Amino acid sequence: MADPSTYRPKPGSIPTSPGVYRFRDKDGRVVYVGKAKNLRARLSSYFADVASLHPRTATMVTTAASVEWTVVETEVEALQLEYSWIKEYDPRFNVKYRDDKSYPWLAVTLNEDFPRVMVGRGAKKKGVKYFGPYSHAWAIRDTVDLLLRVFPMRSCSNGVFKRSAQIGRPCLLGYIEKCSAPCIGRVDEEEHRQISEDFCDFIGGRTDAFVKRVEREMYAASEAQEYERAARLRDDLGALHKALEKQAVVFGDGTDADVIALVEDPLEVAVQIFHVRAGRIRGQRGWVADRVEDLETPGLVSEFLLQLYAGEEGDAIPREVLVPVLPEDAGVFEELLSEARGSKVRIRVPQRGDKRSLQETVAQNAAQSLALHKTKRAGDLTARNQALEEIQHALELPSAPLRIECYDISNLQGTEVVASMVVFEDGLARKSEYRRFVIRGVEGQNDVASMHEVITRRFRRLLDERIEAPDLTGGEVDPESGPLLIDPDTGKAKKFAYVPGLVVVDGGPPQVAAAQRALDELGIDDVPVCGLAKRLEEVWLPGEPDPVIMPRSSEGLYLLQRVRDEAHRFAITHHRSRRSKSMVESLLDDVPGLGEVRRKSVLKYFGSMKKLRAASAAEIAEVPGIGPSIADAIVGALAKEAAAGKTVAVNTATGEIEEL
Repeated sequence: MADPSTYRPKPGSIPTSPGVYRFRDKDGRVVYVGKAKNLRARLSSYFADVASLHPRTATMVTTAASVEWTVVETEVEALQLEYSWIKEYDPRFNVKYRDDKSYPWLAVTLNEDFPRVMVGRGAKKKGVKYFGPYSHAWAIRDTVDLLLRVFPMRSCSNGVFKRSAQIGRPCLLGYIEKCSAPCIGRVDEEEHRQISEDFCDFIGGRTDAFVKRVEREMYAASEAQEYERAARLRDDLGALHKALEKQAVVFGDGTDADVIALVEDPLEVAVQIFHVRAGRIRGQRGWVADRVEDLETPGLVSEFLLQLYAGEEGDAIPREVLVPVLPEDAGVFEELLSEARGSKVRIRVPQRGDKRSLQETVAQNAAQSLALHKTKRAGDLTARNQALEEIQHALELPSAPLRIECYDISNLQGTEVVASMVVFEDGLARKSEYRRFVIRGVEGQNDVASMHEVITRRFRRLLDERIEAPDLTGGEVDPESGPLLIDPDTGKAKKFAYVPGLVVVDGGPPQVAAAQRALDELGIDDVPVCGLAKRLEEVWLPGEPDPVIMPRSSEGLYLLQRVRDEAHRFAITHHRSRRSKSMVESLLDDVPGLGEVRRKSVLKYFGSMKKLRAASAAEIAEVPGIGPSIADAIVGALAKEAAAGKTVAVNTATGEIEEL
């Protein structure tokens, strides 16, 4: 691991001009490429104290062994050079927005004498017009099959085309009139090219003219009593309408736009993009990328735009790009894309209307994509085994932690302090083993003391159950769950009978030290403890001055993160339920004659505090067990609550609360 100070450029040697820089490792491989308006300001930030850098940035600068830069004239040139270098060197620390699958395109080979329509994948070729990409190849083929009866252009391979020309007989599509058969001269080169261009115009969104033209020809044929031709045109019109139904209209003004959404977590970012042309959704893509760089959302959008559009030109770049947040140097990106397209391109964040609604839909797709990705990853047995092995090696545990317990504290300014305990066995959540705690021995907001209390209570219970319920399994130990303690009365395992292979606490060194101290006080020395700090995703061990930095792509870190996030979710849910319940109970606690049973009866009768506040004393008195005097007292308590926010009075005749 290199010390950044050993290759730091001399002060004043770095220019203040725009440019692109490269970090190389000791073997000369490029590990990171970046651009900057001011090279000196940007590069100087990498050579600050390593401890103050983000873990990902710190890993990059300690992996690198040298840095070099190239000065350019404009920021647009810097963007172009950055993309070229990223494509050339494939640096490991740059975010790579790569599809997890190959998306099909609809391609028309306008560079050939007799253009051909086909479905293809992979890199684009010059002279070929592309539409899409699309989610499914079969959907494109269905649409093409419908349109070939209206636009009978060639769709056969070069081999089939040449063979038909040699034998003087068309293929099957020529016989069923889904090809104009240029191979045998039914149409000449010019006529066939016109058919191909009409096909491209229709697929490109200019549909109304063709539909109206077919309608006119159909009615004209009918008036001329050419009924067979009219019937054929009627079928063509039906094919056009059916093809149009497959493409949803989202913008009535014929907008050309790409709608982009990102959903991110500390380790990954899900990307979704909808391609809208002439107001219709023409294609959609989505994938999940690793977050290698320390970038905020604008930086992630910048990297995405660079990798998506660099190298594209013409109609492949839309007139408008809708993004969740404006990228860094949005004006520079607009200039670059406008130059590549040949006309003005706008990048903006939709605020209202149809465009805002569509972007919310795209964001929902991105969120579902990320959730599905995580579900597949969590359900992968190989990945789970790898995660447990990585945790074992990283924390130097004697065995893989087949049972992991994680604890989190939740409170609101020191009130209603609660804790959660979640359990993962073999890398999967075991929700039946989840437990909730109400912290009683700590006053105020003190997460460290609260963590000490909950660990003490959980493992004291374990020790008590060991005494109360001796191991009736003959001394055998379950290899997956640890020592199993059986209740002799029920024959079932005690609630806290399983010893975890690892205790994880949500927090850094203070919380870890509190948990370890609790175990030491109980005399437990065979349960390892670690903490996962949310801000930097660092793993802390008791008594260690430095954290364990697990690789950001590590399955082990991913599992620890899922465990921690689940504990946080469970604690928050418990805290919210306690808080809402306590607000209601505290409001009615001081009502004379209203005990716990009657209080529950009142709330059950009305169903909610909103309905209770709207009720009169007479209505409250109808609750079984509640008389007029208690009803009046309840109305008075509600009046005091209302008075805290506005001036009110109680109508003595009706018992209702009235605003003055």
